[in-house]
Amino acid sequence: MTGILMAQTDAMADQPTEFDIGNREFGFYAQLKMMAGAFWASGVRNRILLLTVALLTVILSTVYAQYRLNHWNTPFYNALEQRDTPAFFEQLKVFFIIAGSLLILNVVQAWLNQMTALRMREGLTRDLVDQWMKPRRALKLANSGPMGINPDQRLHEDARNLAELTTTLAIGLVNATILLMSFIGVLWMLSADFSFMLEGREISIPGYMVWAALIYAGGASLLSKVVGRKLPGLNTERYSKEAELRFALMHTNENLMAITLAKGEESERQRIQAAISAVLVVLRRLALAATNLTWVSAGFGWMTTIAPILIAAPVYFNGTLSFGGLMMAVGAFNQVNTALRWYIDNFRPIADWKAALYRVSMFRRALCSLNDFAEAENALTVTVGEDGKLTIRDLTLTPALSSAGTERGLHLEGETVIAPGERVMINGDPNANRHLLFMALAGLWRFGSGEIRLPAPQSMLFIPQKGYFPDATLREVLAYPHRATAYGDVQIAEALTRVGLANLVDRLDTRDRWERVLDEEDQARLRLANAILLEPKWIVVDDALETLEPATQREIASIINEIAEAAILYIGRSEAFLGLSPRQIHLQPLK
Repeated sequence: MTGILMAQTDAMADQPTEFDIGNREFGFYAQLKMMAGAFWASGVRNRILLLTVALLTVILSTVYAQYRLNHWNTPFYNALEQRDTPAFFEQLKVFFIIAGSLLILNVVQAWLNQMTALRMREGLTRDLVDQWMKPRRALKLANSGPMGINPDQRLHEDARNLAELTTTLAIGLVNATILLMSFIGVLWMLSADFSFMLEGREISIPGYMVWAALIYAGGASLLSKVVGRKLPGLNTERYSKEAELRFALMHTNENLMAITLAKGEESERQRIQAAISAVLVVLRRLALAATNLTWVSAGFGWMTTIAPILIAAPVYFNGTLSFGGLMMAVGAFNQVNTALRWYIDNFRPIADWKAALYRVSMFRRALCSLNDFAEAENALTVTVGEDGKLTIRDLTLTPALSSAGTERGLHLEGETVIAPGERVMINGDPNANRHLLFMALAGLWRFGSGEIRLPAPQSMLFIPQKGYFPDATLREVLAYPHRATAYGDVQIAEALTRVGLANLVDRLDTRDRWERVLDEEDQARLRLANAILLEPKWIVVDDALETLEPATQREIASIINEIAEAAILYIGRSEAFLGLSPRQIHLQPLK
């Protein structure tokens, strides 16, 4: 297994990642602009801005306390050097006052950090869910390619990572910037008059310690960027592979009965093991990149122990500084170096943040562009008519490009008009893909030509082959997509009794996984009870009777027929529905 992983790692090492390819068409600054616009339009903007002001106040207070603590070094270490006991204890009192203030400020800042991250996540996640759940978008995204795979990863983990990392890194950057501005002046003051002799000539370098700190930290930052340049792309790939592994596990768990009956455990085991191997390949590459980066971060980290003393030593040996002044210079250098080293110390979180930003912004961009894309590519005209009828004119539906070799389209010549209250069965040649017509009538299929003129969309109910039951109480399932309070107990009980589910009347407030609790026939009856409550004027059924027992088919067809005012379009073939003497429309396969 190790040999396979190493071979896969070597083969993938030089291949461009999704992050590299995606950034060519939608760059980093475009991603930032999109997410900044989403933040500014979110409902949590004002609360985050207030938290930001509070954080900035605390950070400024903390930096001032650190500045006072740095100046405390001079009298404290001078008291030690001079063995001045009263001055020593006096400076200890000053230390405890400053340290106590810093402790309180640190606790307050930690709480504000958490609250800001929480609000950031709230705004980001709610915005993404709102975009995802706009009418028809989620399904369009699912059928649009790789971006529609595992949206839960981007809505949950990626959004959480982006919110938390954005908060942490932004606060750290602000803190580092204020530290740098505060202590760089101290360093300049301490080394403003620095000079040394070289071959009999006096050479003066004003602010020598400032330039030394800039060169030291700048070199480390540049080296970190070079060594860790692959980390953002690898983190993006890791998120993708982790999502695929989670989906494989979830998909297997949801279909255990079918897998067991088919004796498919070994096949699923191999599939899951392949997903694990893909994750391990990326993790191995990440581990190698992180290890290489450690050479830089750890190396400069250890050097920082001695570097400020070595840099300040020439000024001290020149006699310009006392021992206390030397310790003050070392403290100031460490603060400046900490600020300048922010990029080095946070290189891995920054790489992780870039990966999260890419995945979330690309996901949001795909959602926001779905409507534009559909309008640009749509050759099929779907409109809402004013006559209340359903009209289909010279309709041609073609399969998607990705499935053109395996699926057939359909064609319906001339003009077909279906009036309110009619019973119609739309069938035809077995090679015609009738499901495409169901999708087109629902506004979910854009490939084809011709015209469809619909009645008012709110008057139409579409019943697919496999229904959906939310994870909710039975009352909520029956009222879906309306609120549970939209219907009274009497209405609901009558609908259940009418479809033969009177035994469920006492379970209206029971929450369960109804697609597992009920068998296929009772699920069909429950969907029909939902239709009775919704009282649609048009019911479009996608071949939903064929898998049921003949007696159940006849019973359900009879109940559907009793909804007198509704027009019923059955797309498919059902002997039970034929018993209602519907008008028949024949579809032709697309040649």
